[in-house]
Amino acid sequence: MFYYPIGEDAELRLLEAGHASALFALIEDNRHHLRQWLPWVDHTRTVEDSRGFVELCLRQFSQSNGFHAGIWYQGELAGVIGHHRIDWASGATIIGYWLGERYQGKGLVTRAVQAYMRHAFLEIKLNRFEIRCAVGNERSRAIPERLGFKPEGVLRDAEWLYDHFVDHVIYGMLAREYLSR
Repeated sequence: MFYYPIGEDAELRLLEAGHASALFALIEDNRHHLRQWLPWVDHTRTVEDSRGFVELCLRQFSQSNGFHAGIWYQGELAGVIGHHRIDWASGATIIGYWLGERYQGKGLVTRAVQAYMRHAFLEIKLNRFEIRCAVGNERSRAIPERLGFKPEGVLRDAEWLYDHFVDHVIYGMLAREYLSR
């Protein structure tokens, strides 16, 4: 099992089939909170839906196209962070993350993103790391801003969110910027 500590109280663990029930319970408990910004919430109605997501993530990992990890806080699944994909030809990745409402404000996502950045730039030698956030999602946008990412522009009507489009801010960091910090 993949395990990566992100402080004394938290760790990242590769999502595995045995996590499907905990993942679904976290989504179910935070449905209203997550639905504000994530378009997949209404399509996750059963433990089997979560199991299907985990299986997709494991295929992605086996194909060297990134990985998704659970963010665990004091032994409880608190959220998820993962690569949308890795573009090996360009040396670039885009990640996404989400957290259950009661786990916010503990620095968990910031620490998880830092771990993903270390992995991307130091271990697998990528050149570009990108995060996209809905313009109005201030909590999500605070993560790349806090970590020194550069805002690179806005994608208009980038995502359909149930009954309306939302714009996304693109944040990027390059390996040379990361390594010179």
